[in-house]
Amino acid sequence: MNRRGLILAAASAAAATRGAAQQSAAVPLGNTPPGQLPAGFRVALTGRGTAPAWAVVDDASVPAGRVLAQTSTDQTDYRFPLAIYDGVTAKDVEVTVRFKAVAGRVDRAGGIAVRLIDANNYYVLRANALEDNVNFYHVVRGSRRQIRGVETKVASDQWHTLSLKAAGDQFTIGFNDKTLFTVADRTFANAGKVALWTKADSVTRFDGLTIRTLS
Repeated sequence: MNRRGLILAAASAAAATRGAAQQSAAVPLGNTPPGQLPAGFRVALTGRGTAPAWAVVDDASVPAGRVLAQTSTDQTDYRFPLAIYDGVTAKDVEVTVRFKAVAGRVDRAGGIAVRLIDANNYYVLRANALEDNVNFYHVVRGSRRQIRGVETKVASDQWHTLSLKAAGDQFTIGFNDKTLFTVADRTFANAGKVALWTKADSVTRFDGLTIRTLS
């Protein structure tokens, strides 16, 4: 093979490697009977309070007719229920989900966690319908600290789209198909799990979860 052929072959192999590394998959949330947890998920809790109550529920507003919901109404303020998906472990990843904040007196929030090591260490992006804002945090040894946030309308009992892209130390935050901001942080530099997240007594429903690994 001549030099040009070698270059083309190398480029083709590199492209194939990148294609294999970058995988996108829709994670089914409503294909399980009501009252059960979807396959591949487990429940955890950051903070205090009673155990979370994650389960599939009927919802006529989505094509599948079922969604994943956190339904516990424990009003403990520093309480963050997690539904951890064990099907993916990644450092660089883009996660998109639709959520609907149905109820909550203390909070009415939905979020995405990435690079989750355990229930006390991860990044989380969350939108809050009581505060009308979208904030990005890191949780370190169970302590949550805000990295950046913006004010934007988050209507209750309506479907919204939340997206979080983690690439190296850069994080791109999206809400309702619009990029809100990009921010840098180096707290967690290794691969971890992806999870869905709520706060306190938030009764929140989730649908349309898509996870795309970038490396």
